[in-house]
Amino acid sequence: MTFRNKGACSAAALFIFTSGSAALADVTPEQVWQDWQEYLEGFGYSVEASEAKSGDTLTVSDITLEIDMPEDQGSASIALDEVLLRDNGDGTVRVSFPESMPMVIVGTGPEGETVKTELDYRTSEFEMSVAGDPDDMTYDYSAASMTVALTGVEAEGEAVEIGAASMTANDVAGTSRMVTGDMRDVFQTFSAGPVTYTLDVTDPEEGGRVLASGGYESVRFEGTGMLPPDIGSDDMAAMREAGFSMDGRFTFETGTSEFNFENDDAPMKGSTQSRSGTLDIAMNSEQLHYGAAAQEVQIEIEGAGLPFPVELAMQTLALDLTGPVSEGEEPQDFAGAFTLADFTMSEMLWAIFDPGQELPRDPATLVIDLSGKAKLLFDLLDPEQIEAMEESDATPGELNALTLNDLTLRLAGAELTGAGDFTFDNDDLESFDGMPAPEGTLDLKLVGGNTLLDKLIAIGILPQEQASGMRMMMGLFARPGAGEDELNSTIEVTADGQVLANGQRIK
Repeated sequence: MTFRNKGACSAAALFIFTSGSAALADVTPEQVWQDWQEYLEGFGYSVEASEAKSGDTLTVSDITLEIDMPEDQGSASIALDEVLLRDNGDGTVRVSFPESMPMVIVGTGPEGETVKTELDYRTSEFEMSVAGDPDDMTYDYSAASMTVALTGVEAEGEAVEIGAASMTANDVAGTSRMVTGDMRDVFQTFSAGPVTYTLDVTDPEEGGRVLASGGYESVRFEGTGMLPPDIGSDDMAAMREAGFSMDGRFTFETGTSEFNFENDDAPMKGSTQSRSGTLDIAMNSEQLHYGAAAQEVQIEIEGAGLPFPVELAMQTLALDLTGPVSEGEEPQDFAGAFTLADFTMSEMLWAIFDPGQELPRDPATLVIDLSGKAKLLFDLLDPEQIEAMEESDATPGELNALTLNDLTLRLAGAELTGAGDFTFDNDDLESFDGMPAPEGTLDLKLVGGNTLLDKLIAIGILPQEQASGMRMMMGLFARPGAGEDELNSTIEVTADGQVLANGQRIK
């Protein structure tokens, strides 16, 4: 069974919140609790709880958080047992949670059904202290371990046996500083390790089972954010207009995973490992940035649909994207890059199509690095505008300029490199059959291309007649270079719509 329960996202946010990465306290227990309520209510939650003061300790119990989900997905609620806030008598506040704290999330599934998810949030040797003044507070926290575990799922009051899932972070430590004014400015650091997870889930309808485990030797986060008050987190467009921004980086060391998909049709199992990795996320009123990279990645997969185990490895696997998020009158910057460096595969895979080892087994590399300028004609964070754009035939944006900063493809002894720069006339959609008319130049160089064609013919992958056609195309678009088996090509598109290859007009 699959269901869309956005309350789970709220639980994840609350886990981070209660780990010290958001405002929890001021200089007295009452101010602690008041600030927490204002923070949550500012993001669209309604908060209900019972309060009891005994001596220097404020006990907040029977906490219920409720929030309406976007896109008419109903609402979600989160229930917590209690939080203790103690006045240390020196201007600081200590925040404590029970070692085991059940969490209940009630949300709406894709068919409108009520779905209840039960979690257990467990901590060991957790400590948090808050110091500073009401407008500038610093939170220091640590724990021997923190665990979030799935303990049950119900749909329409009926228990759903899907299995178990948990994540544990050990040796947790972090600091969060919050400066409150017109905006909430947050500065955070967090470290933990090892961090592990386990997953044992069975689809109650289809019967397939997923078993997975893994984790990282260490995890670290550093980030900043500016949070506008009194705007629900489900309205990202409004948050952005009010000045919301975030910029954070996760760093991972020594990651491993093992997985096993059990089903009657195509069971599969495998493992992965990596030496290190990063995850970057940033957003402001103009742009959204996402970047992920992993180093020294190894993948092993075997299953019923594979004749033998598949082994892959790569030195670097990375993706980096930056683009505008809002409609604008002027062109905005965008960029995208993909890197697959020093890719190798097992000899068993090579032997399928090259048993005689005609092709070099050199590591392969693919790099594509683009940047440019474009106009976005709708707000990417506004669900209503997105829906209207999907239902219409309107163009979502205009491409104004595109630069190929780097194209590198190294494979089986051949290498293709290139770079180019183009602008686009969006008023001319006739010269190139509905595409904005380009103007610019692309430079390409191919080394070892003819040698690779010979080898592909020799092992029977490429028929002779197809290879001859490819050589004719290379002769039309390229000219011999200075080196052995080198071809160079300059493709130029002029303002009047001509296309030139090495000075010869082809359009």
